[in-house]
Amino acid sequence: MTAGRPRTASAGSRAKRAVQSAAVHLAAMHLSGALLLLTFLVPLTWTLDAYDVTPAGDPTADAPAAVPLALVLVCVSFHVLVQIPSGLLGTRLGRHRTVRADYVLAVALAGALTFALLCVASGSAEAAVGAWPLWTELMARGALTLAAYVWLNRWLRRPRPAARG
Repeated sequence: MTAGRPRTASAGSRAKRAVQSAAVHLAAMHLSGALLLLTFLVPLTWTLDAYDVTPAGDPTADAPAAVPLALVLVCVSFHVLVQIPSGLLGTRLGRHRTVRADYVLAVALAGALTFALLCVASGSAEAAVGAWPLWTELMARGALTLAAYVWLNRWLRRPRPAARG
């Protein structure tokens, strides 16, 4: 933009739309993140197993005390590495389609990202395939929270009726 050139109205409205779009995505991310955190009130199956593994009187019996910290780490990692990117990409790719298409795209991306995250965490694809129950559990939580993300995203973007004056 040159110094002598005035700013056009379309550039101002484009900037306003970009700010509104970012605000909508931030609101949807926070709602889905809070919902994801609430889903972790129901513990993952491996955390329940961790409490049953060590017998009473074992000197390593304090290891399950780290399980709540591990749950928070799993929740935050899943939110940042899977839920946010799949929500953003799903709604962006399904922009001119139906809400159902947005949701299906977001869940498909979340499934792929969850598998990639499990591959990185476990060290190999074979070990990630062995973590099938963990993948399905994370995807069930992710599918629920992505539904909230897509719904809020569409609800905030819906056309508002014109004010009568």
